[in-house]
Amino acid sequence: MSGNAASILFALEKVTKTYGAITALDELSVCVPPGAIGLLGPNGSGKTTMIRTLLGLIPANGGSARVLGMDVRRRQLDIRRLIGFVPEDECLFPGVVGVEFVAYAGELVGMPARDAMQRAHEVLDYVGLTEVRYRQVESYSSGMKQRLKLAAAIIHDPKLLILDEPTNGMDPAGRKDMLALAHDLAHHKNMSLLFSSHLLPDVEAVCDHIIVLGAGQLLVQGNIRELKAVHPGSFEVRLKADGTSFSRQLTDLGCAVQRRGDMLLIQIPPGSTPAMLWQTAAAHQQQIRHLRPQRSTLEEVFLNAVERTSCPL
Repeated sequence: MSGNAASILFALEKVTKTYGAITALDELSVCVPPGAIGLLGPNGSGKTTMIRTLLGLIPANGGSARVLGMDVRRRQLDIRRLIGFVPEDECLFPGVVGVEFVAYAGELVGMPARDAMQRAHEVLDYVGLTEVRYRQVESYSSGMKQRLKLAAAIIHDPKLLILDEPTNGMDPAGRKDMLALAHDLAHHKNMSLLFSSHLLPDVEAVCDHIIVLGAGQLLVQGNIRELKAVHPGSFEVRLKADGTSFSRQLTDLGCAVQRRGDMLLIQIPPGSTPAMLWQTAAAHQQQIRHLRPQRSTLEEVFLNAVERTSCPL
């Protein structure tokens, strides 16, 4: 593996992991910079196996992996002390109050008991569980349990926070709270994230960079904005008034027009410029309130990548 260690969050080189006849990771090679990273892929793509490999929870059959500059095979405990992990599965202890659960997580990574308890109160305040810190965890709602797991994962101020389906099964309010916390940690608390989710809007709300896996291999990697390429000659247009007559006139001029809600998606003819849109609007007394080049959506980026494999969606 090459590159400056300080500029690499984690890297895998030709990592293979099999479960009997099933190949979960197929010589996967990926090098990821620090930041907010979205991990995407259809079911069976290898996302969970990759996470477990990075944490040193399962041994790979072949290849090598480094996390925060450390070899996963040799320094598993050191890596785990620098990582926070919010698993998708239930991991709370019944009969334990919230603040004790979070403090125990701090002690597991080597914090003295008194420091762990003090820090537990601080992170519970941060995630919005101040009022329920002394309630037993089994009485928490689904959203509260997710925030409690997040508090336990960040008690030691990790360099990398791994979130596995953090909003799965949450109501809209709880999902909004979790996304706001993840965004704040990544963009204001200088914490790198690996955010694994099947919900593309959640990934886009939090992350700047994505990895797409399929059949245990890397399909796409890159900055989200850069991957959402501009469609040549295609524009998003929103008018002050109804756009029916405007659409009809543009169609007569050779444009392809689609309606998406109150937005018109317009493909102008080859050799034309956006000026024709302004001129047509002025000629028919229409006011354009919004005009910008159309970009691919993250869903299009994801689907285009997955279609290149035989992975089922």
